[in-house]
Amino acid sequence: MTQFENNNFGDVLLNRHSVRHFDKDIKISREELREMIKETITAPSACNLQAWQFVVVDTDEGKKKLHEFYMPFNNPQIDTSSAIIQIFGNTLAFKKYRALWDHMYEEKRISKEELDKIYNTFLPLYEHADKTMLTADAMVDSSLAAMQLMLVARAHGYETNAMAGYDAKKAASVMGLDPEQYVPVMGIAIGKPDTSVEELKSVRYPVDDVLNFE
Repeated sequence: MTQFENNNFGDVLLNRHSVRHFDKDIKISREELREMIKETITAPSACNLQAWQFVVVDTDEGKKKLHEFYMPFNNPQIDTSSAIIQIFGNTLAFKKYRALWDHMYEEKRISKEELDKIYNTFLPLYEHADKTMLTADAMVDSSLAAMQLMLVARAHGYETNAMAGYDAKKAASVMGLDPEQYVPVMGIAIGKPDTSVEELKSVRYPVDDVLNFE
């Protein structure tokens, strides 16, 4: 089990904030980045479809690719962060679904009856779904993973910035993915903050402005 640098969940959750300027001298090893993604993919997933895909950009060459489709206001994060995790939703994740559940059955984690139920409910649902539903499901899964990644990064002692503001039509192809299969969700810049820059702390609306009880 990972030994997190910050085990204070209240601090990890409630003191998270967006950082736009990072310390360029800080490098995160690929081993640690891989570990963070491993921890990220324990996030909830609709029907366990796991419709997410991650592209880790931690080289100058990779960052040049990001500049091809990101808007200029994201340049500080791209240019100074230790890494950017570009998250895509996989609209064809269901094609691996049967193998996943077969494996669970072979490991005796589910019964034959449960396996048959999945084959007769979830699997046909996705096999016959239109692109709109598959995209929506992939966006939900990937967004849950994105939030988990930001908390995982804080637990590792880093800060993050969730980035949109890009040409969605270019993102997948520039990063070497099939744009018909993968939909861009967001980028997450990760690193240590540049302490010489004072970051703007956002203000939230009062909870009663966004809450209804029925």
